[in-house]
Amino acid sequence: MPRPVTKGLVLAAVSAICFGFSGPLAKSLIDAGLSPLQAVWTRLAGAALVLLVATALVRPSALVVPRHRLRFVAAYSLVGFAAVQAFYYGTIARLPVGVAVLLEYASPVLVLAWVRLVRRARLPRAAAIGAVLAVGGLACVVEVWRGVRLDGLGLVLGLGTAVCAAVYFLLSQDAGRDVHPLGALTWGLAGAAVVLTPLAAPWHMPWHLFTADLALGGRTLPAPAAIGWLVVVGTVVAYASGIAAVRVLTAAVGATVASLEVLASVVIAWALLGEALGAPQMLGGALVLAGALLAQKAVVGARSRPVPAPRVVPAPRVESAEAVHASR
Repeated sequence: MPRPVTKGLVLAAVSAICFGFSGPLAKSLIDAGLSPLQAVWTRLAGAALVLLVATALVRPSALVVPRHRLRFVAAYSLVGFAAVQAFYYGTIARLPVGVAVLLEYASPVLVLAWVRLVRRARLPRAAAIGAVLAVGGLACVVEVWRGVRLDGLGLVLGLGTAVCAAVYFLLSQDAGRDVHPLGALTWGLAGAAVVLTPLAAPWHMPWHLFTADLALGGRTLPAPAAIGWLVVVGTVVAYASGIAAVRVLTAAVGATVASLEVLASVVIAWALLGEALGAPQMLGGALVLAGALLAQKAVVGARSRPVPAPRVVPAPRVESAEAVHASR
């Protein structure tokens, strides 16, 4: 496997594990008394502040965005950050963290569908098989044979998260050379925090909770430690490594490898909150992961094969962000 691909896969795995902490820690804030939107705002505003200071000190030029890319940054912020996080936090307020993350990971299927149907890029048959497995796994997660036992609104919010996450992965690939990924991430988080401010109404937040102890299953954790980990590890490191991975790989590969977040979130939610999935949902999770990994392997294999003949018109590239751009 080429070295850049290996580096990209490692970055994607780090991103997935870091994202795995976001659901359980955010749910502890929601259970303590914050609304889902207030929890989202806390996470995004905190991460934006950290990145603004760090970027201004380390690489201030990254904060410069060309005028013709302002629309991209606005879309990136609204969909990739504000919408994804708002839908996701609304989902974990009504469903177990593991189920919420599994629903979110319908996004690789949506990315593959976009690449095939809209960009008309050729994908290996194994990628389609992987997508079918992932969809079947999601059907097990929601237990469709029992008329969908999960909270209806939570299910809709979870699927909304998947749609927005798919857009995020595509945008994360297509930033281009004129938007530094660190700047795109910083302004994406900051813009999302600004957009969500009137909805989250932080002036009405129970600020005393930020100095209290949070309940994590049968344990307690000081709120400053939980929020700090959520902001730095679960957001800044998670997003930064994820964007770096997608720019080395592709939107399809980045989305599928990031499905390791499912496994990380389920394990962390079990360890911190005592949440566990039922047998059908565990089977569904295994199918989602298997399908995602199969699709990832197929797309990586397709990228490494040479074009067989010059007469064949190449499919539209689903390549690295150096050819096209730039946040779940």
